[in-house]
Amino acid sequence: MTHEEIYARVAAVLQESFEIDAARIRPEALLYDDLDIDSIDAVDLLVKLKPILSTPPKPEHFKSVRTVQDIVEALARLIDSPTPA
Repeated sequence: MTHEEIYARVAAVLQESFEIDAARIRPEALLYDDLDIDSIDAVDLLVKLKPILSTPPKPEHFKSVRTVQDIVEALARLIDSPTPA
């Protein structure tokens, strides 16, 4: 899965599940400050994205996630990972 495909999936979940306007969803958008995604919402977002992962996510995979692009990069690492990290 490419970064563009991952970004499209993340953006779709943000729009559908959190009713965020597509214009607000940008790679540099801060989850908390720009999109009003709190820690509970972040967990829900991860649950909704879990089906695309080849490796089960762990909290440490997402500790430094602050932007939409950070999510894309963290997911890409997990998708490309052949074994649990």
